[in-house]
Amino acid sequence: MRRDLDHHEGQRVSRRRLIAGVGSIGLAGLLAACGRDDGAVTTSTGETVTPQATAGTSGDLAALFADANTCTLTASTTQGPYYFDADKIRRDIREDRPGTRLRVAIRVQDSEKCAPLPNAVVEIWHCDAAGLYSGAEGQSTGGGAPGGTPPSGAPGGGPGGTPPSGAPGGGPGGTPPSGAPGGGAPGGGSEGEAADLTPTDDKRYLRGAQVTNADGIVEFVTVWPGWYRGRTVHIHAMVHVNNNRVLTTQVMFDEALNTKVFAAAPYATHTGRDTFNDKDNIYADSMLMKIVEDGDGYLGVINFSADSDRDGA
Repeated sequence: MRRDLDHHEGQRVSRRRLIAGVGSIGLAGLLAACGRDDGAVTTSTGETVTPQATAGTSGDLAALFADANTCTLTASTTQGPYYFDADKIRRDIREDRPGTRLRVAIRVQDSEKCAPLPNAVVEIWHCDAAGLYSGAEGQSTGGGAPGGTPPSGAPGGGPGGTPPSGAPGGGPGGTPPSGAPGGGAPGGGSEGEAADLTPTDDKRYLRGAQVTNADGIVEFVTVWPGWYRGRTVHIHAMVHVNNNRVLTTQVMFDEALNTKVFAAAPYATHTGRDTFNDKDNIYADSMLMKIVEDGDGYLGVINFSADSDRDGA
């Protein structure tokens, strides 16, 4: 994973405090700590601390995960064109991004032992309501204007999928914007490997990492992802164990809920969505989050089964 500090020159806000009064660490330090027996790491202030995992699992999560239990190896995708080490160890990744609140809970299991995988580092990243990715706003123009060509394997020559009953749209979706993923699977696919991005701006919204607790669970607070042309609504995720990337995947959302969320601000002004789950070239039913209402937003849970020792089992 790239550690070039020149790529992280932007404002570092909401970085997770490890112990009250002690400076924080970035992703590199967190990965190093989670891979050592004592778990200790030197922070940016020069002190030695031990990173703390996500708090214990609440009752609502335990019940939801009981219905999502699986030890089938989670499907891998490439990381897509917009991944980089954002150096953001935090639960709340929203920063200034508006949108419907979404609480994301991910349980990581060892695929061979069918048991929780504690002390794994989970990163997530996704676009905002307008389809923009932080660190790559210039490249991810949000799908608001046509340009470029459809990616290989994606639907072309018209709409990228049929909206569900009652969904907005129905007209031609057009082609992906210039700078949108192309030439392969957009946003991360099942073929090839994407290199880590060199950020082109100092924004870091909607990116973060957390450490799994004893139940293998991490939680994030974010907003419902937006969309860009050529892809359905999704969140990217990456799991690190012992400083190794053991799983890179994506999670998706039920189209009825996408329709409901996108009817309200700030999503409603971003029109012309062209690709839905049924025509997305990466979507699989196993990638769907289990979603329930949660106060003024939603709670989504999903189980990741990772090959932690990378032996193919």
